[in-house]
Amino acid sequence: MVTILLVEDDPAVRLLVKAKLKDRYRILEACDGETALQVMDTAHADLMIVDICMPRMDGITFVRTIRGQQDNTPVIMLTAMNTFNHKKKGFSSGIDEYLTKPIDCEELEWNIEALLRRARISAEKKIVTGGLELSEEKHSAVLNGEPVDLTETEFKLLFKLLSYPGVVFTRQQLMDDIWGFDSESDYSTIKTYISRLRAKFEGCQDFELIAVRGLGYKAEIRKDEAD
Repeated sequence: MVTILLVEDDPAVRLLVKAKLKDRYRILEACDGETALQVMDTAHADLMIVDICMPRMDGITFVRTIRGQQDNTPVIMLTAMNTFNHKKKGFSSGIDEYLTKPIDCEELEWNIEALLRRARISAEKKIVTGGLELSEEKHSAVLNGEPVDLTETEFKLLFKLLSYPGVVFTRQQLMDDIWGFDSESDYSTIKTYISRLRAKFEGCQDFELIAVRGLGYKAEIRKDEAD
């Protein structure tokens, strides 16, 4: 079972979050950053939910401390403070997501699932969705046991989109990330590659590549595969 470390000084918030998540995850608790570090000495956490304002060691200091120790465990910062500066400070400390109170437990669960999925992809360098398996190390694609011939760029584009299902990437983001900042290619190049991928995976029921008018592209994992 996935283990989540909840670092929060408010007992009522800890009780609420634990009640919502305990059926799916093992929950460890700490009332401040110092206590959380002690918990981490004896237990492993797959993800952390961390408040900002806490006694002894606040959330920002805690996250900077673990990141300084090369700990890349996904961190969701949960706080009542919602200003741009607070968000900037949070992300610069090394957090992965920033959610504000009062807690929307459904949104919290979405973020937990997304971060765990991306952490697993990063660790395994592999995406498995239904009958599709993408291996980043081998730059290979296998669909229902049969290899799919992809160019390096086709693979990078598909791996990027499927690493963040439901997330819309602008055309410029994809150009910069896949083709590079100094590329002379234009946006029509992305459209061409998306068309190639659709053709190569025609009939595949595991995912869909969707054009979002005026913005860019996203990948959607089919609902029966995501459940």
